[in-house]
Order: sequence, then structure tokens, then C-alpha cells
Amino acid sequence: MSVLHAGSHRLSLAHPLVMGIVNITPDSFSDGGRLGNAQAAIEHALKLREDGADILDVGGESTRPGAAAVPADEEIRRVRPVIEALARCGCVVSIDTTKPEVMRAALDAGAAMVNDVMALRAPGALEAVRTSDAAVCLMHMQGEPQSMQHAPHYADVVEDVKRFLQDRIRVCEAAGMSRERLVIDPGFGFGKMLEHNVALLKHLHCLVETGVPVLAGMSRKSMLGTLTGRAVEAREFAGVAAHLAAVARGARLLRVHDVAAMRDALAVWNAVEEQQDGA
Repeated sequence: MSVLHAGSHRLSLAHPLVMGIVNITPDSFSDGGRLGNAQAAIEHALKLREDGADILDVGGESTRPGAAAVPADEEIRRVRPVIEALARCGCVVSIDTTKPEVMRAALDAGAAMVNDVMALRAPGALEAVRTSDAAVCLMHMQGEPQSMQHAPHYADVVEDVKRFLQDRIRVCEAAGMSRERLVIDPGFGFGKMLEHNVALLKHLHCLVETGVPVLAGMSRKSMLGTLTGRAVEAREFAGVAAHLAAVARGARLLRVHDVAAMRDALAVWNAVEEQQDGA
């Protein structure tokens, strides 16, 4: 049975895990400004845990297309009290950041995982987490948030993304990080057009072949809006369908806003899978 090592936590991957999104930002694409202070963010995160979130992913800087950069000290000011409070409650907390300074501050505050859209490529990022015992999610992104959707291009999106993630896995292992701490994410919507996102979802099993758990994060994203014509706040059903398609292809972690809906869908999925195994 595969297990993810995240700080002092050991998370079984026998069934898919749900990562609940906690954005403490004024400009996130779907919920910017809604959690404008630490107490609101803490209450929201605890509600997500009550709804069934296994991991709480706390972020203080938006990575939506065209998002403005946030200074490290401001990002730390936003996330530190939230992480400290959630860690005291026994929650498995992930910090969604690209900055080494924020990673270190979050780990000191009790974070058990680092979720980095730059896959530890920023100067000092690898060193910031290498000697910790935190889990790390390595994501693929073509370009930068400010420009990533201008003209993304791939020779073969599945092979290109897989090759990049395999290289980042090798870098982490060479730095002394065990595979039990690593997760990979194809980066749906990060420097990718609709056809790229659909191809990655269809062939997600190719990333599973790396031997590292795969995280899928499509919640409320524009790919779902393009496919359904729905506004951001009305993409819950499409998100559940997309993430179940990812589970069918081997995804073991699902990063979502609508935790209760995803947990209900997984309850049905898991029951069917267990019945098949026992038949």
C-alpha cells in the first residue's frame, strides 16, 4: 500500500485523497477576497476538513493567468497565522508557494507539505525543503503566471510534461529526498490550452508510470468553463466529473474547492471499486 510521507503524517494512498483549497488572496480567479483575514480563512479551512478534506492547501499569492506577484513578507503575513492555527488542530497543511522564504516560514509554522507550481526551480527552493520531512508537490508550468497563457506550445504535451516531471523527480532524489515525500502535478491550465488539458487528462496514466503519486487540480478552471459554458461559480459538477476521470486514470490526490461534493463522489467510486475487488 502506497503511503505519502508529509511531516509527521503518513497518508495512505489506498484511496484518493482530497486537498481542500484555502486562498488568502484578494485576486484568486474563483474566490479572491472572500477569505480576507486569518480568522475567516481558518474557519473556512476547518469547514473543509469537516467536509472531508485530507489536506488543506493554504496560499497567499494567486497563480491565475496574469496575476501580480506578492512580496514574500506579505505572503508570509497572510499565511503564517492560518497555518499555525490549523497545525495546532492536527490538520495536514500544505503551503502553496514558489518562494523559498515562504516555504521556510510555513514549515516553521507547522506545514507538512509544499505545493510548488515551479517544481522547486526558484533559486533556494530545493534547499529550503530538502532537509525537512515535508512532502512536496512538483507541478509542470510552461512560462510564468503573468504570461503562461499567451501562446503555449508543445511537440507532444503528454511526453513533454512527463519528461519535465521525471527530471524534477531525479533532481529531488539526487538532493536526498525520498520518493515517499514526492507528488507530481501535470499543471492543468498552467501554460496549456484546452486541447493540452484534455490530452493530459485522457493520458494521465502515462504520468502514473513515473511511480510517484499524481495530483489533479482542475477545480473551477477555465477548461471546465470552455467545455460547459458555465461561469466560475457554476462548475462544481464539471469539476467532480473531471476529477473522477483523473481517478480512473490513476490520480491519487485531488485539489478542489468543493470538498463535500468531491468526497460524496469518491464515496460512490470507492464502494464500486471495493465491490469489484471482492467479486
